[in-house]
Amino acid sequence: MKTSDKISAFSAAMGATLKSLAKIAIQSRRCTIAPHAADEGDSIVILANGPSLRTTIARHADELSRRAAMAVNFAANAPEFTILRPGRYVLADPHFFTSDEPNVQELWRNINGATWPLTLYVPCHWATLARSLAPDARVETFNAVGVEGFDFFCHAAFRRGIGMPRPRNVLIAAIMIAIKAGFKTIFLTGADHSWLRTLEVNDSNEVVSVQPHFYADDKRELRRSASEYRGYRLHQILESFTVAFRSYHEIARFAAKEKVKIYNSTPGSFIDAFERREL
Repeated sequence: MKTSDKISAFSAAMGATLKSLAKIAIQSRRCTIAPHAADEGDSIVILANGPSLRTTIARHADELSRRAAMAVNFAANAPEFTILRPGRYVLADPHFFTSDEPNVQELWRNINGATWPLTLYVPCHWATLARSLAPDARVETFNAVGVEGFDFFCHAAFRRGIGMPRPRNVLIAAIMIAIKAGFKTIFLTGADHSWLRTLEVNDSNEVVSVQPHFYADDKRELRRSASEYRGYRLHQILESFTVAFRSYHEIARFAAKEKVKIYNSTPGSFIDAFERREL
């Protein structure tokens, strides 16, 4: 690498580090993620909501119901929630805490209807509200604060739980929570991330992206998802995708330092950061 390139890379990393320090000082709070129980074992399955999860559940439902598992987003609104009984649940999007839409109300009813011990992970600033919405769940908090810069600085922030790679997707938060909780082997299921296949631009120059899940989205949720994309240009959406896929590579580097194995057990997944291994 040329000297000028090294100076440029150093300056960029320094700028990102200083910016991240400011974000941590302003936004981060005490992370309350507790170590996992010894009887849970050292491995966990993260159940992302991509369409392939339906096939994974059909093939491995018994195994999934016996393993430590973590669900995300609207999974509680699917019948499989009460079959698999995941003991951990991650909500990161402000939508779950600020909206009174029927799907969100149903989500909280189903979380409260869990008849097994459930740990709910939410961003620090939503902790009080989450405890009032789910009084029977154990609520633990994380900092959804994107941290960039020098690796040594980022990894120190990740270990302390005061930041994480930019959490463009809830799966990024879920993996970092699992690492912070002390799991040494993490399996990713339902992590299709095949958004590029569904991306289109219509004759009105509107970007259309249908992101299917393992459960059937009702019309209300489809309308909400479509409205979120309205007003964004294609380059902005592609940049957002880039952030997510880059964050997985940052996680992979951090996991290697922490001696954590992350396996992508999602058939056809677009994530290229983790070793592929069947569940």
